Amino acid sequence: MEPKLVTEIIHSPTDRDLRRAAALLCAGGLVAFPTETVYGLGASALDATAAAKIYKAKGRPSDNPLILHLANPSQAALYAEVSFCFEKLASLFMPGPLTVILPKKPLIPDTVTGGLQTVAIRVPVHPMAHQLLTYVAGPVAAPSANRSGRPSCTNASHVIEDMNGRIDMILDGGDCDFGLESTILLPVDDHTVKLLRPGAITVEMLEQNGFSVVLDKAVTQKLGENEQPLAPGMKYRHYAPKAEVILLDGSRERVVTYMEQRADAGTALLLTDEMKSEVLGQKPDVTVLSLGKEGDRLTQAHRLFTLLRTLDEHPEIRRVYAALPATDNIGLALYNRLVKASGYTVLRL
Repeated sequence: MEPKLVTEIIHSPTDRDLRRAAALLCAGGLVAFPTETVYGLGASALDATAAAKIYKAKGRPSDNPLILHLANPSQAALYAEVSFCFEKLASLFMPGPLTVILPKKPLIPDTVTGGLQTVAIRVPVHPMAHQLLTYVAGPVAAPSANRSGRPSCTNASHVIEDMNGRIDMILDGGDCDFGLESTILLPVDDHTVKLLRPGAITVEMLEQNGFSVVLDKAVTQKLGENEQPLAPGMKYRHYAPKAEVILLDGSRERVVTYMEQRADAGTALLLTDEMKSEVLGQKPDVTVLSLGKEGDRLTQAHRLFTLLRTLDEHPEIRRVYAALPATDNIGLALYNRLVKASGYTVLRL
């Protein structure tokens, strides 16, 4: 059995702490840090050995590519073949919760890209992440800072739970603003993009800015065993609590009726505030976790991963029911995360 690392946990990091974290990354260490979406687990993207440590710490499949985090979109040309489409996306949405897939340059190791000849580029807007990346002065490869398959981390306590003793340092920057990972796009031509993973940059936002958007099948469907994921989070079961997650697709009335009939002591319900009041009238003793108000998709996105992690604090819960979200605006990101958390288990009512 390998000895555990001693993980340094820094609450409310100072500028000096960020400089030490940057030096640690440059020396081949692993550092978890906050972004506006979720916490990332970083290593030097130019160091194949350091990047490989990420896969080991997370228990992550080696064909699941990592994302290159940069301090400024102008740095992308150093590591990838940029295009007109990328430049337009960067001018509109970077820094921000957007990742763009581009052909990689040879100095980026295959370890980082999962063997692909493309690389994912992201420029976070979170001030702590931005300052850390500025001090590194080079690309930082970083997936989400959770154990592979578990819900992503939206605060430092989640990271500590998953990564304490597995990485060198955790920077506690409080709660993440958005709570779901970045939107991932693959440019097709100057004005067309393929959506590989939905997030805070929505289809509607892209279309309002003149882009045509094609949805990759992995947004709503499971990839086959022999299909190569083009971006992080496309292929494998993700975001899953230990309990089985079952999604219900049907009218509000049918979903409520189904939950009322099936809910018992070993069941949890993941609901909006409005549906919670309807179901609890019939099932006052059932564990119900509230996503927030029905029309408040931002709050639902912010809460989702925390609620999925909360389920693991209740070993008696064996099954979780949730209504399948609509797919407009941020709803598509919620839909995507929930179908992956369920392993694509959807009951059509």
